[in-house]
Amino acid sequence: MAKDIIRIRGVKKVFRMGNERIFAVNNIDLNIAEGEICCLLGKSGSGKSTLLNLLAGLEKPTKGEIIIANKHVERMNEEQLALFRQQNIGFVFQSYNLLSTLTAMENVMLPLIFERVPKKERIERAKKMLDAVGLKERANHKPNEMSGGQQQRVSIARAFINNPRVVFADEPTGNLDTKTTYEMMDLITGMARKNNQTLIIVTHDLEISEYADRIIHLSDGAIEKIEINQRPT
Repeated sequence: MAKDIIRIRGVKKVFRMGNERIFAVNNIDLNIAEGEICCLLGKSGSGKSTLLNLLAGLEKPTKGEIIIANKHVERMNEEQLALFRQQNIGFVFQSYNLLSTLTAMENVMLPLIFERVPKKERIERAKKMLDAVGLKERANHKPNEMSGGQQQRVSIARAFINNPRVVFADEPTGNLDTKTTYEMMDLITGMARKNNQTLIIVTHDLEISEYADRIIHLSDGAIEKIEINQRPT
């Protein structure tokens, strides 16, 4: 049985609006196993994106513990978080978050630059990743010369380039058409399964959730139910 890579204990995130307290995340306990594909599913305002931000260390919980790879994320300062994310975390965003002045190759290489990987190795690894996502011929194209699907492929290559233990995908297909959506989900889940990486997908789309091993249904900042999926064939 796979060991847990993420442990969430009694996590709350409270926002104040005047005299009112809004519980964006309300007392969540959850374990996520190494190599598991997990979906945080809920409509807008359910707390799914806030929970993702807490896991990624982009926000601090009001209360509770977030332990990833045996490290307390909630206790880290900004410098420690930056290093931790470099070494352990990959991100896929709805809006791709590519740098418009850089080519596909340069965008994919970025995480390796921060890790001070030698240039020759950076180029080799980036070429391999672009090939893996089917963009070998687009290596020297900039984002405005590529379709939305191609840009998301670059984003996926960048997320996986440093072999992170955990990949967070926040509405990764929100800007894509149906056919491209399925292609991207096949690609991202296939890469995670191949490398035994933990993948956490945030979505409001039931069809996207079918790609996960477990679906965590969120409502009003709390876990409503947990559904176990048969692995897609």
